[in-house]
Amino acid sequence: MRPIRVLVAKPGLDGHDRGAKVVAAALRDAGMEVIYTGLHQTPEMIATAAIQEDVDVIGLSILSGAHMTLIPRVQDLVRAQGRDDILITGGGIIPKEDVETLERRGIGRLFGPGTPTTELIEYIKEWFATREKQEA
Repeated sequence: MRPIRVLVAKPGLDGHDRGAKVVAAALRDAGMEVIYTGLHQTPEMIATAAIQEDVDVIGLSILSGAHMTLIPRVQDLVRAQGRDDILITGGGIIPKEDVETLERRGIGRLFGPGTPTTELIEYIKEWFATREKQEA
């Protein structure tokens, strides 16, 4: 089986990337191919990178409070390119009611501060295995 390709991104003006770097390292250690785009990425930059890199997963790290704008924008841009097969997941400080709204919109599971990286790794691996079975 080929490695899972994950783009880890920090959209918006949030300057805290320690968590994103920890997640990127954990995913890489779990055998995934990880592209980390760095700080201050626009949704357009993230979507373009995801398409160019042909990723399976986009992981967004958002601590700025702009999740209800940034996450749907990335999703819309990726879908506009015909890539509704990409899992969009992420984490940050996101109120429960916003998590529920985003999940209803088709966004994958969102993780809060302190979530063990093993939980995120298992989630992505399970999602990928299910997708691979459907495509087979």
